Amino acid sequence: MLKYGTILQVDFPLEGPFGNEMAQQFEDLAKSINDEPGFLWKIWTENESEKVAGGVYAFDNYDNAQQYLTMHRARLKSMGVTDMHARIFDVNETLTDINHGRLQ
Repeated sequence: MLKYGTILQVDFPLEGPFGNEMAQQFEDLAKSINDEPGFLWKIWTENESEKVAGGVYAFDNYDNAQQYLTMHRARLKSMGVTDMHARIFDVNETLTDINHGRLQ
């Protein structure tokens, strides 16, 4: 396992909600993500002016990140989201250490 895990970045169009309303509406979803295999952390992202939301996730390995992405893509599709962008990245640990990258 890599020190920093595997990074999954996702974004998609969203008309709303944003801010506190988003936090309230998606609290149960946020809690459920903690139970996904290999999940380490997530940073929720939103840009209300551009009507885009998503997140940056860390998983313990590529396979778990890919498994989550497959499930998440299907979940978003069932919600009517068809224009999702996603990428999975390895972390350059040497450079990340220089810039004080941390899991927590």
